[in-house]
Amino acid sequence: MKAVVYRGPRNIVIEDRPDPTIQEPLDAIIRITTTNICGSDLHMYEGRTSVEKGKILGHENMGIVEVVGPGVRRIKGGDRVSIPFNVACGTCRNCNDGWTSFCLRTNPTEGVDGAAYGYANMGPYDGGQAEYLRVPFADFNLLRLPPGRDHELDFTMLSDIFPTGYHGCELAGVVPGDSVAVFGAGPVGLLAAHSAMLRGASRVFVVDKEKDRLALAGKIGAETINLSDQDPVEAIIEATNGMGADRGVEAVGYQAHDPTGTEHPEMVLDNLVKAVRSTGGIGVVGVYLPEDPGAKSDLAKQGRIAFDYGTHFAKGQHMGTGQCPVKRYNRQLRDLIISGRATPSFLVSHELSLSEAGDGYARFDERRDGYTKVVLHPAA
Repeated sequence: MKAVVYRGPRNIVIEDRPDPTIQEPLDAIIRITTTNICGSDLHMYEGRTSVEKGKILGHENMGIVEVVGPGVRRIKGGDRVSIPFNVACGTCRNCNDGWTSFCLRTNPTEGVDGAAYGYANMGPYDGGQAEYLRVPFADFNLLRLPPGRDHELDFTMLSDIFPTGYHGCELAGVVPGDSVAVFGAGPVGLLAAHSAMLRGASRVFVVDKEKDRLALAGKIGAETINLSDQDPVEAIIEATNGMGADRGVEAVGYQAHDPTGTEHPEMVLDNLVKAVRSTGGIGVVGVYLPEDPGAKSDLAKQGRIAFDYGTHFAKGQHMGTGQCPVKRYNRQLRDLIISGRATPSFLVSHELSLSEAGDGYARFDERRDGYTKVVLHPAA
């Protein structure tokens, strides 16, 4: 099969790899129809993680079941499925509690709970930016979709970024009537804004410096703030009559940049602490790492982010963090798509073949104007 393989910083290639096979009774093999380039893939692409050379990338995947292992009972050949990026066993304590993003059995990496396809430190699993993918514990992990091609670009967001954006709102505690400040208008931030509206937010502010992404936020009804033109904290405080937003979502992560392009890993956390009212909630779904050797400061290299915790404490805010347990939300979000209530495909800007993945990565990484979400079709 053809697959997208990491060979070093800003160096990915399309290689021939052996087709995956059934290794365990609960496995399934999926023929990938659509797989996405995620913003968090860019951390690996830029060489800012410990991902090993030779890794097949890709954790946002969907497709058609080709074959299942002898122990699989619920999923059948021919089923159209969404594949959560979490590789979860379904039986450990965390999975039983609904925290499939912190499965205790699927990742042999020392000190790391939770596994994923094609990602640094998240276990030995190949990614799905390829023609085929092996899925362990298929009955538990796979979400059935209606047959056919309807909603393909909406359903492809169910593997990660739509549930992750929704998870940011859940961690922040968004309830009907809330005002919500989303920092970051990348794919996750845009779907956090979309999710806040689905949850009944009265106002949603979206902060970024990329005009094309802010334009998309405006099209779905968000109030946009360009941090190159104004102080986002002052703008949110003024817009909320001095109170601050009820909730905030951090959808940027450890590579946050100011308008000049200088990196400040604490910048978004500091801004949210200031922009969210006392006793409000903050959900952090932007990626942070225990170690970041490529960081500018010694603290950040150790994964220590010196944000304004004193003010956070003094304001009595709560903060939730961590990777999204996709299965907690994906069935409900699928049904919102089917009913027409949710349309996460609004952010798709480019559909490419697998052979064009290198160009897609490069342009997405450059934040090239108009490159808001790139999806790959391996069969194209």
